Amino acid sequence: MTYWILTEKGTVIARSSVLSLSDMDLRDTNVMQRKEAFMAKVRGGKLDKTIEIFPDIPDDPVEPYSSEEIDSYTPEQYDEYISAKVMLPIKGSNQRGRVLRQKRNANGDPIGVRNINPLLNTREYDVVFPDGMIQSYLANDIAEGIYSQVDQEGHSFIMLSEIIDHEVDSSAIRDTGRDKMCTTKGWHLIVSWKDGTISSVPIREMKNSDLLETADDAVNNKLEKEPAFAWWVPHLKWKRERMICKVKKGKKKYWDRTHKYGIELPKSVQQAIDIDRKTGTNFWREAIAKEMKNVIPAFKFNDDDSIPVGFKHITCHMIFDVKMVGLVHKA
Repeated sequence: MTYWILTEKGTVIARSSVLSLSDMDLRDTNVMQRKEAFMAKVRGGKLDKTIEIFPDIPDDPVEPYSSEEIDSYTPEQYDEYISAKVMLPIKGSNQRGRVLRQKRNANGDPIGVRNINPLLNTREYDVVFPDGMIQSYLANDIAEGIYSQVDQEGHSFIMLSEIIDHEVDSSAIRDTGRDKMCTTKGWHLIVSWKDGTISSVPIREMKNSDLLETADDAVNNKLEKEPAFAWWVPHLKWKRERMICKVKKGKKKYWDRTHKYGIELPKSVQQAIDIDRKTGTNFWREAIAKEMKNVIPAFKFNDDDSIPVGFKHITCHMIFDVKMVGLVHKA
């Protein structure tokens, strides 16, 4: 949370604290003359040396919020709000909607002008809700909804309402009389959330966020003898009272790690490519390409792709993230 500051020498420095001009300063003739002289240098390109552009700051570090430097139109495939999921007011309550597209006028031209400062972003967007209703919202309202409903790391959370049902896929281990295996693979719970949405959540994630509710559901549905539950539910019963004392009062929160700042986070490269294809963007593909370009010098490959003698093949995976400033996608 630092500020980029342009100096008279044309360099960009970072400072964690800045002091705005006071009302008295704004009325001071000398101060205003210095400010106008500095801005004249900036606009005229007469600084002492070329400005060094840092990769993590906007392309225009000189005057990022100047309407004169903003393109009148930015293609939707480069719009960071498209496909974001955010809680917005509708019909007297807040519901989770998905940003569908930028709103256009009768001539087909996009409404509003993009700006990296949400307060100055005048674009309008169509947001679709679970019931199919499409409502228009200003970019400022969407940004406010995103940043007001996440924690310091950008993760949103939703409150558990109830566990509706369970489902099992072919990868699950069923009761075959063999020794107990400590795995919940293949088991999912159909969960209803306080925001009105319903989703399928793996049991391993429900155990981490709502352990007691998950165990109670298994007991009530007579699933405690299934291999996915038999290795932990019975043990939890006799520890229940001790655990309840440690649990904070009130509803526990299920951390929705699948999204950050309303942007869907992929769990694999293939899922990242699928999200790009589904949303008509290339954010994740470019993030992957940038990361691979940076790390590829650390690896050595044989021409025939064989594993060298004395080496062992190991698997690896990418971690995907979204930065707060500009909702930049990272891999």
